Amino acid sequence: MATLRMCDERLPGAGASELPELSGLPDVITMEELIRWRVREEVARHNAHGTAKFGRLIELSATEREFNAHGRHDSSRKAVNWEQQADTAVRGFERNAFFVLVDDRQVCNLSDEIDVLKATEATFIKLIPLVGG
Repeated sequence: MATLRMCDERLPGAGASELPELSGLPDVITMEELIRWRVREEVARHNAHGTAKFGRLIELSATEREFNAHGRHDSSRKAVNWEQQADTAVRGFERNAFFVLVDDRQVCNLSDEIDVLKATEATFIKLIPLVGG
């Protein structure tokens, strides 16, 4: 099983925020599987501890934000559904809301395979819509 470092950027070259590494990955994984794996791990950390920060692929609904306020540990806190979040992230990739560089190579399709044994870092770059455009 392999490990891959994860980073988020808003604009290429504008500085990245490092996320926890993903470990236990298969030696070869598709882009869709990588997105789903990453989202599942982030949501699991959040659901277990309630204080884990999400990367930029997670978009909580207003209800989820209300019930999962930072530091809230009471019984009204609800678990975030990782599958819904993963579906949203996959759709975001398909509509070009973000793109992914594995080392220095852009991964363009959900079905593209990544050799995790050779790769060291996946950078998720979220695009910001232009005002008026």
